[in-house]
Amino acid sequence: MIGKFVDAVFGCWHARYSFPVTVRRGQPKPAAAFLTGTYVACLDCGQEFPYDWQEMKVISSPAERREYVSSLTHRSAA
Repeated sequence: MIGKFVDAVFGCWHARYSFPVTVRRGQPKPAAAFLTGTYVACLDCGQEFPYDWQEMKVISSPAERREYVSSLTHRSAA
Protein backbone atom coordinates (compact mmCIF):
# COMPACT_ATOMS: atom_id res chain seq x y z
CA MET A 1 0.00 0.00 0.00
CA ILE A 2 2.81 2.42 0.84
CA GLY A 3 4.59 1.49 -2.41
CA LYS A 4 1.52 2.41 -4.46
CA PHE A 5 1.32 5.78 -2.69
CA VAL A 6 4.99 6.50 -3.39
CA ASP A 7 4.51 5.55 -7.07
CA ALA A 8 1.47 7.81 -7.33
CA VAL A 9 3.34 10.77 -5.84
CA PHE A 10 6.83 10.35 -7.32
CA GLY A 11 6.28 8.07 -10.33
CA CYS A 12 8.53 5.30 -11.51
CA TRP A 13 12.30 5.62 -11.04
CA HIS A 14 13.00 3.12 -13.85
CA ALA A 15 15.47 1.17 -11.75
CA ARG A 16 14.99 -2.24 -13.40
CA TYR A 17 15.27 -2.78 -17.16
CA SER A 18 14.71 -5.68 -19.52
CA PHE A 19 17.54 -7.13 -21.60
CA PRO A 20 18.18 -4.94 -24.69
CA VAL A 21 16.10 -5.92 -27.73
CA THR A 22 17.32 -5.17 -31.26
CA VAL A 23 14.59 -4.94 -33.87
CA ARG A 24 15.26 -6.83 -37.09
CA ARG A 25 14.93 -5.23 -40.49
CA GLY A 26 11.36 -5.44 -41.81
CA GLN A 27 9.73 -5.67 -38.37
CA PRO A 28 7.69 -2.81 -36.95
CA LYS A 29 9.77 -0.70 -34.57
CA PRO A 30 8.55 0.69 -31.27
CA ALA A 31 9.11 4.44 -30.93
CA ALA A 32 12.05 3.82 -28.56
CA ALA A 33 13.89 1.79 -31.21
CA PHE A 34 13.89 4.50 -33.89
CA LEU A 35 16.94 6.25 -32.47
CA THR A 36 19.32 3.30 -32.09
CA GLY A 37 17.44 0.25 -33.36
CA THR A 38 17.67 -1.24 -29.86
CA TYR A 39 15.52 -0.60 -26.82
CA VAL A 40 14.91 -1.69 -23.23
CA ALA A 41 11.73 -1.60 -21.18
CA CYS A 42 11.26 -0.68 -17.52
CA LEU A 43 10.17 -3.83 -15.72
CA ASP A 44 8.10 -1.82 -13.24
CA CYS A 45 6.05 0.49 -15.48
CA GLY A 46 6.63 -0.81 -19.02
CA GLN A 47 8.01 2.41 -20.51
CA GLU A 48 10.49 1.81 -23.35
CA PHE A 49 13.82 3.61 -23.79
CA PRO A 50 16.45 3.64 -26.56
CA TYR A 51 19.60 1.67 -25.73
CA ASP A 52 23.12 2.27 -27.04
CA TRP A 53 25.00 -1.04 -27.43
CA GLN A 54 28.38 0.63 -27.99
CA GLU A 55 28.21 2.65 -24.77
CA MET A 56 26.08 -0.02 -23.03
CA LYS A 57 23.70 2.49 -21.51
CA VAL A 58 20.08 3.54 -21.60
CA ILE A 59 19.34 6.84 -23.34
CA SER A 60 16.63 8.19 -21.06
CA SER A 61 16.77 11.99 -21.07
CA PRO A 62 16.26 14.38 -23.99
CA ALA A 63 19.77 15.74 -23.40
CA GLU A 64 21.25 12.25 -23.80
CA ARG A 65 19.25 11.81 -27.02
CA ARG A 66 20.65 15.04 -28.47
CA GLU A 67 24.17 14.02 -27.42
CA TYR A 68 23.73 10.61 -29.08
CA VAL A 69 22.51 12.14 -32.35
CA SER A 70 25.34 14.68 -32.39
CA SER A 71 27.89 11.91 -31.79
CA LEU A 72 26.47 10.06 -34.80
CA THR A 73 26.95 13.11 -37.01
CA HIS A 74 30.55 13.49 -35.81
CA ARG A 75 31.26 9.80 -36.49
CA SER A 76 29.83 9.95 -40.02
CA ALA A 77 31.74 13.15 -40.84
CA ALA A 78 35.09 11.62 -39.89
